[in-house]
Amino acid sequence: MNSATTRRSFLGAAGLAVGLAETQALAQDAAGQGPNTAPSPRPAPGTGPRPKIAVLASVYHYLSHAYHIAGRFLDGFEVYDGQGLHHPHAEIVSLFIEQLPANDLGRGVAERNKVRLSPTIADALTLGTGKLAVDGILLIGEHGDYPFNAKMQKLYPRGKFFREAAAVLEQSGRGVPIFVDKHLSYDRAEAQSMVDTARRLKAPLMAGSSLPVTWRLPAFEPPLGVPIASALVVSRGEIEIFGFHALESLQCMVERRDRKGKPQGVVAVTCLQGEDVWKAGDEGRWDKSLLPTAIGRSHTLNPGDIRRTTKDFTPPAGRPSYLNEPLAFLVEYTDGLKASVVIANGHVDDTTVALRTPDGKLGSTLFYLPAPPGACFFTPLCLRIEDFFRSGKPPYPAERTLLTGGILDAALESRVRGSVRIETPDLAAIDYAAPANSGFIRTPIADPTPNAI
Repeated sequence: MNSATTRRSFLGAAGLAVGLAETQALAQDAAGQGPNTAPSPRPAPGTGPRPKIAVLASVYHYLSHAYHIAGRFLDGFEVYDGQGLHHPHAEIVSLFIEQLPANDLGRGVAERNKVRLSPTIADALTLGTGKLAVDGILLIGEHGDYPFNAKMQKLYPRGKFFREAAAVLEQSGRGVPIFVDKHLSYDRAEAQSMVDTARRLKAPLMAGSSLPVTWRLPAFEPPLGVPIASALVVSRGEIEIFGFHALESLQCMVERRDRKGKPQGVVAVTCLQGEDVWKAGDEGRWDKSLLPTAIGRSHTLNPGDIRRTTKDFTPPAGRPSYLNEPLAFLVEYTDGLKASVVIANGHVDDTTVALRTPDGKLGSTLFYLPAPPGACFFTPLCLRIEDFFRSGKPPYPAERTLLTGGILDAALESRVRGSVRIETPDLAAIDYAAPANSGFIRTPIADPTPNAI
C-alpha cells in the first residue's frame, strides 16, 4: 500500500458499524467526522527520549503473554496502516522473570536486546541504582506454573508483583504508569487495594486484555447514552482464564448505556451450570432470544443444537479449569440492567455479543482474535499501552477492569456455593465514565494490497 495513504481512509471502516447507532451518527463516523471515529491506530511519531520501561513477567516463553507484548515493544510489529513496521516510542530497559522453565526465552531476549535481566522487581525498577530509574511498568503475570484454588482461579502473582513495585515507587516519591495484563487480581479485595494504592501514589493505572480493542466484525460501537434493555455474550474456554475475557467483552459494551444516573456497579452475580443454564433461559432469567443474534456473528459455530453440542464437548487434557458443561454468569447492575454470559464450549470457540434496546433494535459483533503464532490481537493492545506510557492517561479507566474482575470472582464464588445469588455491595459502588471512543482497532487485519493478476 502507498505510504502516502492517510490513516483517515482506514478509519472510514467505522462506517461498517450497524445496529444501535443512529443513521446520522453512522454517516458522520464513516466520513471520519463523528464522535466515534477511532483514534489514530498508530501513535504520532515520538519526539524526545523514549520512556524507559521495566517488564515484570511470570514467565517468558514461546507464545506467552510476555512473549507477545514485550516482544512487540522490542521488535516492532505491522499495523497495516500504510506506514510500514511500527516501533513503539518506548524502550524496554529491564526484565524480571519469576519462573525460568526449560523453554525460557527471556534470558536470550534480554541478552540479544541488551536489556538488564534483573534478579528482583526492585532491581528492575531501579536498574541497580537504589532509586526509581524507569518511566513505566509492564506487569505481565500470565502463564507459568501456579496452583488453582477451590474456585478454579489460577493464583497468578499480579498482586504480589504490584506491591513490590509500589514499594519502590513509594520510596522514590514518584508514580509512573503501570499496565497490568488482564485482570488485576483473582481476588476482588486485592484488586481494589491495587487501585487504591495506585491512586495514592499518583501512578496512572491501566489494566485489561485485548478483547475491548481487537477487531470487531462487523465494526460496532454503541453510542454513549444508548438505552440497553438486555445484553448477552456467548463465549468459550476455561472458567476463569477465559471467563474474564467474556465479562470484559460484556462490560466494554454495556458501560456505554444510559445508566439513569446510577453507578456502573453490579449488585448481584449468579453462576449456573449444566442443564440449569438452559432452564434459566427458558424461565427468562437470561435473554435467550438474543442467542441467535450473538452466535450468528461467530466464525466457529458448530452446527446442531447448542444443548447437544455442549454435551459433546471434551475438555483438553491437563486443563482442569475447562469444564465439560455449559456455564452462565447472570449479572445484575445497579440501574436494573440484567446481562448475561453463556460459556458454550463445544458450540463456539470465539466470543460474540448481542444487545437489544427497549424498542427492539439489535446490535451484535464478534470480538475477532487472530490465531497464534502471531496472535495479532495483541497489536491493538500494544498500541493502546504505548499511548498510555506516552501520555500517562489510560485509554479506559482501571475501574472497568476492577469491576469485570470482581464480577468474575463473585461468579466463581457462586458456583462453589451451589449457584447461590451473591450480593456484591463492594461492586455496586464502583463507578466510572465510559470513554467517548472505545479505541478498538479499525485498520485492516492483514495486508490489504489488491492482487495485480
